[in-house]
This record gives sequence, structure tokens and C-alpha cells, in this order.
Amino acid sequence: MSNANSILLNRFFTRNTFRQVIEDGESPAYVATVRKYIVDYTSKTNKECISEIYKHLKKEYQNEYYYKNTLLNKLLLGVHSLKTTAALTEVPVGNSKADFILINGEAVVYEIKTELDNFDRLNGQIADYYKAFSKVVVVTSEHNFDYIQRRLYGTPVGICLLTRKGALSIRKEPSEHSDMLSRTTMFRILRKQEYEQILLKCVGSLPDVSQFEYYRYCQAMFESLPIDTAYNMFTQMLKLRANIDATEYSKIPYELKFLIYFSNYKKSDYAKLCSFLNT
Repeated sequence: MSNANSILLNRFFTRNTFRQVIEDGESPAYVATVRKYIVDYTSKTNKECISEIYKHLKKEYQNEYYYKNTLLNKLLLGVHSLKTTAALTEVPVGNSKADFILINGEAVVYEIKTELDNFDRLNGQIADYYKAFSKVVVVTSEHNFDYIQRRLYGTPVGICLLTRKGALSIRKEPSEHSDMLSRTTMFRILRKQEYEQILLKCVGSLPDVSQFEYYRYCQAMFESLPIDTAYNMFTQMLKLRANIDATEYSKIPYELKFLIYFSNYKKSDYAKLCSFLNT
């Protein structure tokens, strides 16, 4: 696939493109992709066009969005549910960003390595994730399986394959690995209201210091907590970040589930999107 075509497909399934679509009625990236990949697009609804483009991803170009959307559909919506489980994406952890995190009774980081990616940074990414999470899974293609199996042999890291047919196949379950958990790393991921809630619940008070010193004192208080307590409270706070209108979200087609889950849509946004899809 040419670089221009891959850029077009990568820009299509983005929050910015679909924000333009519901606000302005169209998006340059959306229009260009539809014209490129859809035959007789004027006779089809936007929903049909999106479905055809997604089928092209599945068959010809399983990019990062395709992986993320499959993980969300198969795991969050297929194995778990919106009521019991939360998903996060692009969470900064140390010098890395976690592609996909699922939190229910436990938290699991899923690091995506498509056929288009290299593995140069994998060791550093895994090391970063274990500073804030006790379970890590690498999700990759069948083509990469032999390599990743050798590379991760003897480690607690799990392996999950995304098949050409779009199924997830767990080849190695992740093992709990808490030895590297770092209160400092966890604290830096938390938002102000999150670490304040933790301190009020676990310590009973917040530091009475100047604004200049406040963050440093809060961090010191958090780092004084037992590691198990800190980790449990940390994951509980992250789980609360998910805020989805389950009724409206159920109307979203499979191809857009990941995108809309992380778009913070209001009821009016859902209405605009559904109107666009049926146009």
C-alpha cells in the first residue's frame, strides 16, 4: 500500500475527522477516503461507506485503529461489559504511552504491535508499564508470533494474536508481576482530583501547605501508602474515568465503537452522528 493511501486510512478513523463530520457535516479526510475507496458512493449511506472502508482495513491494512477497535469490541463489549469494566487509551506511563488498558477486577495493559510496527522500543515500553500495572499483554499479528514468542519467553508478559479473520487468540496468559510497581509512576498518572480522593480516603486529610508545595506534599503522602493500597486505589480511580451513556452508545456501529468510546459525546452529539450515518 502506498504511503499516501495509508495516511488517508489512518486519518479516517480519528476523533478529529468525526468531530468535523458531526459539527460541519463533512470532513476533508472523510470525503477523500470515501471517494478513494467506495464505488458508487453517492448511492450509499455514510454508515455503508464506513463499513466498506473498515472491511478494507480488515483485509488489506490492519492498522492500529483496527487493532484497538477489535480489542474494545471483543474484550470490553464481548467478554466484559460497560457496567463492570472500563477502557483507557494513550495513557502516559513513564516514557511510554499505553495503547489500551482494561480495568475491572484487575488492570491489564495491551501493547499493540501491528505488522506495520517494529519492536525496537518494546523492552522499554514493557518496563514502563510494569511500574504502574501488574499485567501486560502484547497484541500482534500471526506473522509475528514465532518472533514474539521467543522474545518474551520466560517473562510474565502475555501474548495475544489478532488473526487475519479479525479474531483474538490468547497464546500466553499474562502473569501477575508486581515487583516493579512504583508509587511515583502511579502518582504522576493520576489527576489532581483523583489523588486528592485517595489521600482523603486513606489518610483522612490533604496537606495544608502553599500551592507551590502542594503537589510535592501530596506525592509524598501517596508514596507513604502501602504498595498494595496505593495500587488498588490507583486502579479504582482510573476505572472511574470511563463515562459512557450505555443507551446511546449501543446505537453506534461496530466499526466506530472504539472511536466514539473515547470521544466524550453528549446526547446531542450521538443524535448528530446517527443522523449523519443514515444520510
